[in-house]
Amino acid sequence: MAGRFEGRVAFVTGGSRGIGKGIVEYFAEEGARVALIDLNEEALSETASELKEKGYEVYAKVANVVDPEQVETAVKEVHDAFGRIDILVNNAGVIRDNLLFKMTDADWQTVMDVHLKGSFNAARAAQKYMVEQKYGRIINISSTSALGNRGQANYAAAKAGLQGFTKTLALELGRYGITANSVAPGFIETDMTKATAERIGISFEQMIQGSVANIPVGRSGKPADIANAVAFFADEKSGFVNGQVIYVAGGPKC
Repeated sequence: MAGRFEGRVAFVTGGSRGIGKGIVEYFAEEGARVALIDLNEEALSETASELKEKGYEVYAKVANVVDPEQVETAVKEVHDAFGRIDILVNNAGVIRDNLLFKMTDADWQTVMDVHLKGSFNAARAAQKYMVEQKYGRIINISSTSALGNRGQANYAAAKAGLQGFTKTLALELGRYGITANSVAPGFIETDMTKATAERIGISFEQMIQGSVANIPVGRSGKPADIANAVAFFADEKSGFVNGQVIYVAGGPKC
């Protein structure tokens, strides 16, 4: 039985761990050929090996989304190898949390560069192939922090910016059969949220318990929850859904 994304090629930035890995695994399991780039060479190699051992077609490359040349090279190599690029998921991200008066210029700029410039670089590189084939799906990973979150002036601004970026791509690219949408996760159990727990001096279990207390469905999120939402936007049948943001947070986080 053919998978949901049989014959499609999915390119995921920051695809070696956490949400990105969950998205890559979903696409691979549903028949897509997958490409992932990341800066973490060890995690990238491990994830690629896991996928290949299961028989999936995988392209993996160490690349920095902030560097346009590295991104363009990776996207071209994927297109050359697989013949097309159907789905782009801009997932690569970092956090440099701090209250505003403690936030450094580097804290601000690093987060802006990875989330916004990185997504711009990847979308610009991928869209030309999508325009040529008159088909594409671009999904940007935002966050409920786009609505504001204490200690995350940089991250919140970047994630809100991604939503504006998404809506503009939808307006510009829709005529070419390309949709652009955004998934905004709430609390998801990943290495990034573990790092946040360490930063504020509590155990990860304490963080999970504290978060779940405010989530209507009574549980924390997993990478698979985000992959499921991304798959909805990436589906060929979702061609009339464009420029939208869906919050995947276990409740109406708005």
